[in-house]
This record gives sequence, structure tokens and C-alpha cells, in this order.
Amino acid sequence: CSLQAGLAVLLKAERLFHSSYHSQAVHIRPICRVISHWCAHLPCDGFTVATCLFLVQDTSCLAVSWELRQTLTVVFDFFSSGQGKKDWSLFKMFSRTLTDTCPLASQSKVYVDISPKNKEKELLEVSPPPTSVHEAIVQGDKKTYAVYDLLSPSLFNTSRSLNVQLKWKRPQDSSEMPIPTLHAQRYVGGYGLQTGEICTLIYNTHPYRAFPVILLETVPWYLRLYVHTLTIITKGKENKPS
Repeated sequence: CSLQAGLAVLLKAERLFHSSYHSQAVHIRPICRVISHWCAHLPCDGFTVATCLFLVQDTSCLAVSWELRQTLTVVFDFFSSGQGKKDWSLFKMFSRTLTDTCPLASQSKVYVDISPKNKEKELLEVSPPPTSVHEAIVQGDKKTYAVYDLLSPSLFNTSRSLNVQLKWKRPQDSSEMPIPTLHAQRYVGGYGLQTGEICTLIYNTHPYRAFPVILLETVPWYLRLYVHTLTIITKGKENKPS
């Protein structure tokens, strides 16, 4: 569908490349193929046995398929850009709205995190009303998501476009921002190739649980890194990298 229908309509280059952060990735992996078994129409004493289809996972993995997954991560920061509000909408972020789903898509959904910071204070409201609500456990915390199913016929009945909006019911303290369970900071120290260094700090604020972390560093072409100078320090003690 390219940019004519579906979620890709929102991918306007002018807005994406002027965001605070954007990252594109392509993931390819082999997966065991699903083997299908068919049943034919068989007449029996004047009756016809219905056609059936069985999908069986190939446990021996003799047949392999390739899975392609493309992701796009974008971070918009309206509060620090001068607007002074945490409210957002699809039109504010992308200068476009969703008008139709891609006919080739078997699934097309928009998830909005509406998890309350304090269960006694419901500060968030989304519009239009979502088609469903989904709850999941993410990094040990319970998350609530408003789900907009673009394949639902009722979603585009009231309006020809979908502009998901999130508003705060009352002003919130701008200095009080929720801290993610996993977050990171990165800075450059020193100067030149002799004393220059890149420091990445990864924080885990969970009271007792540890999480596996994969760190991907993007290094400019003009910067030369020496792997033997890599040091990993946890709680003041050095850990040798694997």
C-alpha cells in the first residue's frame, strides 16, 4: 500500500527527521514452517464431509521460512519544544491522520499506553473511544493499552479519518515525570583519540528484578574505537565483557 493506506500514511519524512530521535531497523530470522494438511469433499451415504484444514507446526524444523520484520521508532517531545503541554495527537506528531487500512494487512492496530501513574488519579483520557482495552505485564509492571483496530468496521463509520488524541484532564506538575524501569544516559568525555571516551549509563530502578540488556552503539565513521579499552562497571566493580 506504500503511503496510500494503512499505518505507513503517517510516515512523513519531514516530520520524522525533525523529531528528537528516530531509528529504523530490519530484522530477518529463520523460523520453522507451518505445514498444512487438507481434507477433500468425500461423499458418504448421501452426505458430504466438509473440507478441513489442519495447521501443524514442523517440530523437526525440516522446512524453514524467513521472517522479515521492519520497525520504526520515533520520539516526539512537545513539552520541551516550547508548546508547554503534554497533550498529543496523531496530527500534531505526523501532520496526518489515518484514513483507511491497507487491504493487504491481516492486522492493523494502534496501541496507546494509558497506564495510570497513580490508580487513584485517572488523569489521562483518549479520544475517540478505543475499540478495546488490553492489559499486559511489561518489565514487572502492569500496563494498560487502548487498542484501535483499523480493521474494525465501526472505527471509520463516524469519521473518515482517525486522529487519536491524548489529553490530560487537569494540569500536571511539569517537573514530575515518571521514571522508566530501564533508562539510559550517554555522554562524551575527554578530547581526541587519546583521552576521548564515550560513557553510557544504564539504570534499572526495579526494586529486586534484573533484566537482560542489549546495548547497540552507533559510532560515527570518523571515530575509531579500541575494543580492548572497553570497561563495564556495575555497583563499583568491574565486569569483564563476554
